[in-house]
Amino acid sequence: MEFIAEIRRRHFVGGESVSAIARDLQLSRPTVRKALKALAEPTYTRQRQPAPKLGGFVAQLGQWLDIEARLPRRQRRTAARLFEGLQAEGYRGSYDPVQRFVKRWKAGRSASPGVAQAFVPLAFRPGETCQFDWSHEEVELGGTPQTVKLAHFRLAYSRQMFVVAYPRETQEMVFDAHVRAFAFFGGAPTRMVYDNLKTVVDAIFTGKERQFNRRFLTLANHYLFEPAACTPAAGWEKGQVENPVGNVREWLFTPRLRFAGFAEMNAWLATRCHELAGRRHPAETARTVAECFAEERPLLRPVTAAFDGYVEQVLRVSGTCLARVDRNSYSVPAQWAGKAVSARLTADALRVSITIQKFPPINIQFFPLVKADQGF
Repeated sequence: MEFIAEIRRRHFVGGESVSAIARDLQLSRPTVRKALKALAEPTYTRQRQPAPKLGGFVAQLGQWLDIEARLPRRQRRTAARLFEGLQAEGYRGSYDPVQRFVKRWKAGRSASPGVAQAFVPLAFRPGETCQFDWSHEEVELGGTPQTVKLAHFRLAYSRQMFVVAYPRETQEMVFDAHVRAFAFFGGAPTRMVYDNLKTVVDAIFTGKERQFNRRFLTLANHYLFEPAACTPAAGWEKGQVENPVGNVREWLFTPRLRFAGFAEMNAWLATRCHELAGRRHPAETARTVAECFAEERPLLRPVTAAFDGYVEQVLRVSGTCLARVDRNSYSVPAQWAGKAVSARLTADALRVSITIQKFPPINIQFFPLVKADQGF
């Protein structure tokens, strides 16, 4: 529209001729004359886009889309992958007709009342369920910008949250996060809900059946909670922790935080979790999150002892008296050279002991937490 307005101003206000405008704007004179007669921006629409080469493959493409509509979203092929599949079937046309067909098919399906999805709101009893998720946040630690991994816990009834930061998402970090969260809440819930994390789930079967990691089940047995994994690509099953991730980023990490290390940052985050509980509960609007949490806390299972959240591996000490754990090498006593040792890695320490207990174990402390590719 700005293009047409300029032509009309130059002709009717500035008095320029059609030829002068056409020459200056590098347009044809018929185009300039058409713009002078137009009061609105012209639209060029085609009622039906012909696709002669796709015609013989429409049935096949529609059948693929019908089948894949029943699959989880992550298992569905994009229009580009469907185009490659049609090429394997003998299609010799371009990609654009395939893309237009897929777009029309999806629009028609979403507009059809027969396939509209319905959802039942989830309700939770006090002390019943807690949801867990990870997010990545930008902070400055010791003057260096870093991306930290933030573990989110949220009690489903009271909406009380707890967040703690780590440099990685390894299993020992998951264990430590649970220990800190249950200490913060003052107890453990009956059920914990997760994504299908590799640190939690070893294999995904039909429906809700999962093979959980054996070491993770030790954590669950210690705190006596039931682990549950969501359906793949169904984040709404733990939406109370998925949806507020953006809110937590806005409340806590905007603008960028600056700390000396992880210990200082996690202490500050725990304090902020207490402060944010003063907000109104999203469902029980007459009460705050803290008031609902005060009702829920006595119903959590009391924690009698913290879980020793280590990940163990057996390895052999090199001839140079080094034990390599998680891509880092550590010095051990010279008497252990060539011997098998047990390495137990936690979120903030490494304990190495020889399998034949002639020598006392040694503890290698590392705190604050650092990335695995950094040396100690």
